[in-house]
Amino acid sequence: MRIVVDKREKNSGIPELLKQSGVFVDFATLKVGDYVVFDNVVIERKTVSDLLTSFYDGRLFIQCSELVKHFSTPLLIVEGNIEDLKFESRGSLRNYNQKFQLVYDSLITIILDFKIPLVHTPNIEHTTNFLIAIANKLSRKYSYGPLLRKIRKQTSEQIQQLSILSSLPGVGGMFAVKMLKEFNTPKRALNASAAELAKIPGFGTVRAQRIRKILDNAYNDADEENQKTLLEHLK
Repeated sequence: MRIVVDKREKNSGIPELLKQSGVFVDFATLKVGDYVVFDNVVIERKTVSDLLTSFYDGRLFIQCSELVKHFSTPLLIVEGNIEDLKFESRGSLRNYNQKFQLVYDSLITIILDFKIPLVHTPNIEHTTNFLIAIANKLSRKYSYGPLLRKIRKQTSEQIQQLSILSSLPGVGGMFAVKMLKEFNTPKRALNASAAELAKIPGFGTVRAQRIRKILDNAYNDADEENQKTLLEHLK
């Protein structure tokens, strides 16, 4: 049995556990995903902390867009316990709760908008067992293993463009891609009217009007306490 593993997963402990279980681990620099177990099956692995970090820096939904673009069966493994965020994060209890809610919102978007199935594992041992189980099932059904395909990875400029648009309320990576395809540049997308935005397939009038409201309304200086809360939320 063979599993292709992204080189950045070398220090996770999972490749070593796979080898101990008799799996042939083929390291490669994967443009999309962390583990390829079959030609069209790719698995992205994130700890709960990774999930939150990638949401904050704008990578999460861009990665999801790449997964569904290049593979017909992408999966996301979320590893760990959400309660661990209490020990990894700073701030008030309210801030903890905000971070929990961001994790939930991210998972809902991944499931409903990107149609990516989620698998929860408590630790690397269970993640390893899942990888072996799915690779076993596919190897029994098919006579060949994972095949690597050439994937043109987005440039840092493209990622920054998508990150800008995906941070808008209700947009995310999938609609950010659609906005750039429709308007070609972030500037044109941000200057588009609500009616123009609503013409994007699946975008809808409510989402378009909400975005225009966010972009057009003047910023009101908050009091010192509210500013502190906002800054804590952005950490």
